[in-house]
Amino acid sequence: MNHPKRYIAISALFVFILKVNAQEADTLKNDRFSIHAQTTVITQYKPAFKAKYTGQNSLVPQEETKRSITATLFLGAKLWKGAGIFMNPEIGGGSGLSSSLGVGASANGETYRVSTPSPAFELARLFFRQIIPLNNKTAFNESDLNRLGGRMPTDFFSIILGKICMSDFFDNNKYSHEPRTQFMSWALMSNGPWDYPANTRGYTPSMIFELIKPGNEIRYGFSLVSTTPNGMVMNWNINKAGSHTLEYTHNYTFSERKGAFRFLSFFTTANMGNYNQSIAISPESPDIKTSEKYGHTKYGFGLNFEQEITKDLGVFLRAGWNDGKNETWEFTEIDRSVSCGLSLNGERWNRKNDNIGLAYVVSGLSAPHRNYLKAGGLGFELGDGNLNYAAENLLELYYSMELIKNINVSGAYQFIGNPGYNKDRGPVNIFSIRVHIEI
Repeated sequence: MNHPKRYIAISALFVFILKVNAQEADTLKNDRFSIHAQTTVITQYKPAFKAKYTGQNSLVPQEETKRSITATLFLGAKLWKGAGIFMNPEIGGGSGLSSSLGVGASANGETYRVSTPSPAFELARLFFRQIIPLNNKTAFNESDLNRLGGRMPTDFFSIILGKICMSDFFDNNKYSHEPRTQFMSWALMSNGPWDYPANTRGYTPSMIFELIKPGNEIRYGFSLVSTTPNGMVMNWNINKAGSHTLEYTHNYTFSERKGAFRFLSFFTTANMGNYNQSIAISPESPDIKTSEKYGHTKYGFGLNFEQEITKDLGVFLRAGWNDGKNETWEFTEIDRSVSCGLSLNGERWNRKNDNIGLAYVVSGLSAPHRNYLKAGGLGFELGDGNLNYAAENLLELYYSMELIKNINVSGAYQFIGNPGYNKDRGPVNIFSIRVHIEI
């Protein structure tokens, strides 16, 4: 980074804020308030790699080091029975390798939230939640990020309204979901082909309805999309633009081991461009903007599975697909994806709060999408100027060590074959160090 001292100063300041809030939280009673905080700093390095050519949106082949930081306060307050309001001020800064360009399964899941290297403030989340019990049974939940502690009904209906991150509520997975503590790749924190609605930093105004029972969960959400691909300004013309997400979750126990299966579907409409139409207008160096119009849509599906094998070992599997006819609008340029992996905590070597994870992802593009890139077209993430197509594959291995209570340090290695789905580039090796503080 150009200003490493600035990031160190911000991190030190935020650690102090964490301590102050921790002391204040201890004085709160009756679970009327919730105060938590986190800060995460990730440094990534890649050696130089071979590339026959490099385009405007390529992962640059030169040696590179980048750093990112996020710092978030999670504030919650009870309004009345079953109702709460939550607010998350956040500072984000830094950059992914090559500004997170040139790879579908990009390497740092924290950097999709930041659009400029300089640290910037955003009110990341501000939402209201009303829980309506469906029976008299309750279970105790400890206070957590955006969750008030106390007894909560086991069967309930809830309404969530406000600015949120959609992946907080959909496509969850116990072993592969949180880039601040688990795998860092975009294709491992969420289902890659799910073009989930979000601004550049990952948030959007939404309305979610949940029906929750111990064995089954159903969620539906409607969200605003941005006015431009992966932009910060949201489109409030909901008659022409918006995204619908529907997910069913089945929680089960097999041989006394917990597991879950999820099926997700989404449908988005926006002022999208069409790959084939763009090529027809300009066969050489097509521009997706020439075919953008309201009425173009994107839809897709995702499967998500997790299974506890032993008390310290779990496995997961995801698979996703979208139609890939129109341009990627929000998340990442992946049209098909399969990922799998395992997660093992350190209990068997007397470090129960340590964790090791190993995962593999294969990602692909639709035929119209690959033809557009082959002709020299640019997406908001990809564009080498040419494309010798092959499936992109990523292997990630990480070890997270609890340094002291509330502070974890992780080391990670990622291998990327055919970055940007291009056999003429790579392979790429990426090494990461991550520091995460959470109270």
